[in-house]
Amino acid sequence: MKVIDLRSDTVTHPTPEMRKAMFEAEVGDDVYREDPTVNRLEAMAAMMMGKDAALFTTSGTQGNLIAVLAQTHHGNEIIVGDEAHMLWYEVGGAAALGGVTMRTVPNDSCGRLNLDDVERIIRTKDVHYPETTLLCLENTHNRCGGMVLTAAYTDEVCSLAHTHGLKVHLDGARIFNAAVAQGVKASALAKNVDSVALCLSKGLGAPVGSLLCGSENLVGRARKFRKMLGGGMRQAGVIAAAGIVALETMVERLAEDHANAKRLAQGLADIKGITLAQDDVPTNIVMFELAPELSVGKFMRGLEEAGVKVGLRDTRPFRAVTHWMVSSSDIDEALVCIDTVCRKLHCPA
Repeated sequence: MKVIDLRSDTVTHPTPEMRKAMFEAEVGDDVYREDPTVNRLEAMAAMMMGKDAALFTTSGTQGNLIAVLAQTHHGNEIIVGDEAHMLWYEVGGAAALGGVTMRTVPNDSCGRLNLDDVERIIRTKDVHYPETTLLCLENTHNRCGGMVLTAAYTDEVCSLAHTHGLKVHLDGARIFNAAVAQGVKASALAKNVDSVALCLSKGLGAPVGSLLCGSENLVGRARKFRKMLGGGMRQAGVIAAAGIVALETMVERLAEDHANAKRLAQGLADIKGITLAQDDVPTNIVMFELAPELSVGKFMRGLEEAGVKVGLRDTRPFRAVTHWMVSSSDIDEALVCIDTVCRKLHCPA
């Protein structure tokens, strides 16, 4: 049975071009900086982000953690949004391995942090307080439904943070989605941040890997922390080759995913028992809710039996994510299945 998998854009398989590049990749020992394919990927990523250097990491979680380790010290405090991926889904690594505490500021529905809230919680110099050293943003914002931060907003946050002596890290796992949605270069969205982590294995479709970009000094420190975390991958050119193809061929096509997400959202809005959980769908993530009287368990089982998979956050809301392995006709088919399941739940046989 055909399966339409909308749980995440991490479920994609590498494209045929990626598989060919992986097979033919020229490799060396990356811990010695001798893997030409990794070196090329890192140079490409740094250029696309407008930064001096980049480091190939195993995942976005590792990239974010290394960014914290390289820009803080034990006992410091960092500021994150209360819906941040770093807070919810990265196993508390910043605290467990970095020895820093996370202080939260509410995210609004668009994933932004209120600048007054941020400034209010930056610690003053006091013997009783931890030192606030890092502020973290997220673009696009996962738990806020793929919402985007503008370059103007990000620059404003950076200005505030830098005035108070803080560094700024951008979790840009889906930064290319944000760039394509706004019709700007990704470098414009990362211009004034001190570090940015981008993911190759989400919307870009590569099988594994992320890149942490920043200054030569920061990336030099980050490289040592990557080694400490077991991230020295030796002949990593085999997987870096797929990342190069991703950056070369998969960025502009993200607009198709965004169009399919809008198509999905419009269709869901017309189904009895479904309510969209966001006012806008700017990228490839659609959040929706099921009417309280309908069974979440039966809904999920019904969809799975019909060959459709969606994500579920706690018990509500649901998440559907479009990607290169889901076509517009797949969206139409998924909508028919969702409508059929909802009708059965309303009027069981």
